[in-house]
Amino acid sequence: MNRPPPGPPGSSGRIPRILVVDDEEAITDLVTMALRYEGFETATAFTGQQALDAVATAPPDLVVLDVMLPDLDGFAVCARLRSRGEAVPALFLTARETTEDKVRGLTLGGDDYLTKPFGVSELVARVRAVLRRSGWSGPDGTRLVVADLELEPGTGQVRRAGRPVDLTATEFKLLSYLMTNPGRVLTRLELLDHVWNHDFGGDARVLETYISYLRRKIDDVEPRLIHTVRGVGYSLHPPRR
Repeated sequence: MNRPPPGPPGSSGRIPRILVVDDEEAITDLVTMALRYEGFETATAFTGQQALDAVATAPPDLVVLDVMLPDLDGFAVCARLRSRGEAVPALFLTARETTEDKVRGLTLGGDDYLTKPFGVSELVARVRAVLRRSGWSGPDGTRLVVADLELEPGTGQVRRAGRPVDLTATEFKLLSYLMTNPGRVLTRLELLDHVWNHDFGGDARVLETYISYLRRKIDDVEPRLIHTVRGVGYSLHPPRR
């Protein structure tokens, strides 16, 4: 049987590389086999420290990260990656399914959350979705511009005042949606539904955390572009004259 072309390729034609981190060999074997079958390149790690070393040595395009690891847990791994400036997207795999755990993972910089036991087809679909949000197979490449802020959906590149800005996949998706609707007030519920398209309890703390991340990265210069509309949500636009 003929296999479809490997994918989803990025703008350079390179095949995305996925780092799978889990201390259970049966899980890493299952996940890597499924991802390779779908055309992805894979690497594995079995501890939190191995994961940190692997990202530093050969940065992947996405990390599938188990929460329960023998040394550092997945939350700590994600927090350390973000603290050292690594924007690689992270998809948590875990047996924990409480809303608090999901909110914690997302606010630490995770991009998605899948509970065990999981279906391989759902895992692959979520991997593809996170990669799309990070720019691997986005829209037709139409550039979005608001004031001196530029975003290229097809490549995942963001610039403010000509300076490159590194965003995680979730930050990129949130900013893209704000820039697609310049000047429009987007409600918290609308943003939560659009950016986090799965149920984690609808906790607005996740949105507020990511808005603060974006402000630190793109609103560290004037004019400030992200505005809070008290009691409603957020809007992205240049200062009103």
